[in-house]
Amino acid sequence: MLIHEAMTQQIIAAAIEVHRELGPGLLEGLYEECLCHELTLGGLSWRRQVALPVMYKQKQLQTEYRLDLVVEEKVILELKAVEKLLPIHHAQIMTYLKLTGFRVGLLMNFNVPVMKDGIVRRVL
Repeated sequence: MLIHEAMTQQIIAAAIEVHRELGPGLLEGLYEECLCHELTLGGLSWRRQVALPVMYKQKQLQTEYRLDLVVEEKVILELKAVEKLLPIHHAQIMTYLKLTGFRVGLLMNFNVPVMKDGIVRRVL
């Protein structure tokens, strides 16, 4: 059985619903806001734009990254609205998983004709 499989299926269904309503071609922030609403409707808790402090050789850096969404304190969502996902996007979600200790992440690109083609599930 996959880690957090039922939850990721519910998240993916929410993303598909947002994409079905809005279609491709909009800004990432709009998809993020609508996805948060869908997650709430589905009974899932989430945090948006979560600060990710970065440590380098025992020093906390001034610069911090932001995770787009953390769902149920178990799954990281990295949202995109780009022409196509690049290797750097895949590396980004894997690095976020390593830095946070979370096991599951979803990389979601809303700028696709069919949403399921824009979703990648990553596990550490």
